[in-house]
Amino acid sequence: MNPVQFIRAVVGMTQRQLADAAETSQPTVAAYEAGTKSPTWRTVERMARSVGLACYPLVTAPLTRDQARSLALHGAIARELRAQGGEFLEIARRNISRMRSLNPHASPLLDEWERIIEGTADQIVARMLDPSEHGRDLRQVTPFAGVLSPAQRAAAYESFED
Repeated sequence: MNPVQFIRAVVGMTQRQLADAAETSQPTVAAYEAGTKSPTWRTVERMARSVGLACYPLVTAPLTRDQARSLALHGAIARELRAQGGEFLEIARRNISRMRSLNPHASPLLDEWERIIEGTADQIVARMLDPSEHGRDLRQVTPFAGVLSPAQRAAAYESFED
């Protein structure tokens, strides 16, 4: 997920809405997301600020294929979370409880997920899509297992392959 896609996922905007907020065009946002055009760092910062986000450079090891796939899957989960809200969070709470009994060694990350899911949708999505090493660790014990239908999950994986 590139920075422009990440910004849109965190705030739950369409390309048009982000373009309007950042005073650019929807085709430009689409080109950034498709990778046919590369935004400068200053452009990414401006786009983030236009929707109330801060933007910081991240230097980390590249994502493995599995980590990138997990991030793509969580992008689909983030979209559904925004659409369904409370129902998803109830599933996550039940999953955390079940995961605690099955894997007590994951308690620190599960404790963190409990705190995260009490936040706003924007806060939850930002943590869910965090590309840092810690974000990768969190996704390894995601409480959002089972929230997507098999068709939604397949579509997310198919989109990742493209």
